[in-house]
Amino acid sequence: MKRKLSLSALEASHPDMDYARLYSYICSEIALGRLSPVKASGLNGKKPALFNSYWKFEQEKEYGEYKEELAYQLSPLLKPDFYLKNPERYQKDRDKILLLSEYLNQCSDQLKIPMTINERSFAIFHREKFLDREGGAELLSRLSVPEELLNFYATSEPMSYYSHSKQAPQVILIIENKDTFYSMRKYLTEGGREVMGLMVGTLIYGGGKGILRSFEDYIDAAEPYFAHRENKLYYFGDLDYEGMLIYELLSRKYGDRKQIELFVGAYERMVQKAEQIGFDSLPMRREGQNTHAGEYFLSWFSDEVRGKMQRILESDRYIPQEILHVGEYPL
Repeated sequence: MKRKLSLSALEASHPDMDYARLYSYICSEIALGRLSPVKASGLNGKKPALFNSYWKFEQEKEYGEYKEELAYQLSPLLKPDFYLKNPERYQKDRDKILLLSEYLNQCSDQLKIPMTINERSFAIFHREKFLDREGGAELLSRLSVPEELLNFYATSEPMSYYSHSKQAPQVILIIENKDTFYSMRKYLTEGGREVMGLMVGTLIYGGGKGILRSFEDYIDAAEPYFAHRENKLYYFGDLDYEGMLIYELLSRKYGDRKQIELFVGAYERMVQKAEQIGFDSLPMRREGQNTHAGEYFLSWFSDEVRGKMQRILESDRYIPQEILHVGEYPL
């Protein structure tokens, strides 16, 4: 196995050598068969002269022991094909693969118990984040190990919510941003009842796109009264492409199990406030948003309101839901 090295690269790799010592070193390496001049590269013009490039010969590593281990000593649940073709990669991954093989051979009973991804990762590899973010998924793929075999499940940040009432059925309102969640919670705890015409029983903090994962908590009935089939579920966030996309993705992901409506009255109030201060005074939208979102979102509104919303969006502006404050919640 050989690779080409320039004379300047050889010089850079031996900064402690002056030219005379470098010349002696290169001549020695040529005599030992580890370097060979690339004569077509020409001489460097110095005395004594050196060629401008050299072939460096490296002894190929022997992987026979690893190949035997892959073929005969690992758990039969692991498919070694990739690593047999790439033994140098096996050398890098070997410690983790041996831990996985040992676990499959000796702890198969534990696979009957569902664990979180971090719990299973630590049980096998003694690193809780390995499966999730330290290369574990790629390693399983190279070994053709389906995730189902390891019987783990992903987790999300717990859903934050405030229940003003535990009655069922009730209205549950998902709030995109933290400030509005805190403001509405404070309003309800201090005796408020309706929020812009909506008798809210529970507030859920969405946290932007975080709701797309944490909403599993709701679907799995974090509280018994969440599961009532006659509960009404609403969403309220910023009027921008990002907020519209969150709502549309949420509806698409969970709509077959629970319809999620838009809090139309709140958005209409946002547009009214924006008109009062002037659309040109609204903040500019953040870069990188998906500007193709919003068709389903906008279908909830009248032609007049939809037209105003489109004017705002097409001018690259948006309305944060914080435009509405606690003084505007009562009708």
